[in-house]
Amino acid sequence: MTGLIQVLGVIFGVVLILVGILESFFFRDQRLHRLFLIKPEDTDAVRMWTFNLGFYNMIWGVGAIIGALMLTGTEPAAGRLLLLFTSVGHVLLGIILVLSERRLWASGIAEALLPAVIVVLLLM
Repeated sequence: MTGLIQVLGVIFGVVLILVGILESFFFRDQRLHRLFLIKPEDTDAVRMWTFNLGFYNMIWGVGAIIGALMLTGTEPAAGRLLLLFTSVGHVLLGIILVLSERRLWASGIAEALLPAVIVVLLLM
């Protein structure tokens, strides 16, 4: 089971890092505006939050990867806790995303689903 959790944790972390890169560096790309619910004329206004949010996601992603890799290291309990914290955090953030903007329900599900699976597996 640990191997599966590790694979899912690394996938989760990589996805967060990729999303963070899109948010931080490619938010001006009009192909992403529908995903972020922004208009081309608003890119300057949202630059600060997209840039910072992207780095938040990249940092969370690194935490998930480190936690997953630590599961078979010398401190598996620390890895478990780090991955659990990161996963529970993103389950909650997915719920908050949907509650704050219902049009982002698919993004909220995408944000919460994989970490929810990880949480269940970690708590079994």
